[in-house]
Amino acid sequence: MHSSRYREPRNTLPCGLSYLHHVLLKSKAGRPDHFRQNLRVSPATFDKLVKELERDPVFFNDSNHPQLPVEQQLAVALYRFGHNGNAASVQAVANWAGLGKGTVHLITRRILTAVLRPGFMQSAVRMPTPEEKEQAKRWVKKHSCHAWRHGWCFVDGTLIPLDQRPTWYGESYFDRKCNYSLNFQVCSRCPCLFFSF
Repeated sequence: MHSSRYREPRNTLPCGLSYLHHVLLKSKAGRPDHFRQNLRVSPATFDKLVKELERDPVFFNDSNHPQLPVEQQLAVALYRFGHNGNAASVQAVANWAGLGKGTVHLITRRILTAVLRPGFMQSAVRMPTPEEKEQAKRWVKKHSCHAWRHGWCFVDGTLIPLDQRPTWYGESYFDRKCNYSLNFQVCSRCPCLFFSF
């Protein structure tokens, strides 16, 4: 027992067919609505994210430990981020992607490392130009109350549910809807966030 740490022999969990490949190969081209339902972004946005992220050094390592293509890693992370409850469990994501649970953790860490780098944040998220602000004001005037025309920005708070209670200070994450969640605040112009790649 001291040498192996396990009393029973460990057996591997057989992996089924991956739905990940179907989403990337079939839904992306033929059914963008299904693609968006799985990954919560349009195929065009997904391609732009892949193009920006694939240059990040976190996706380069020695040839002894090859990684999945960045496209697949991003798809796994977006699927995980876009689901909650039982669908967001590591095992459920691993089953969807046809991967091991440890690989899902590694992929999530790599994607977050790349996305949170200051260079990516500065290039991807920006404030609108004066022309874009004016365009937004015209949109608000046309589609909403005329008095709100100068309200080209909005601030919205939303709760991001967590699939489990955080280990540290878990009670602090318990929200008014009786879930564990993070409060996420979005500041943007109407009608959508500005992302530039």
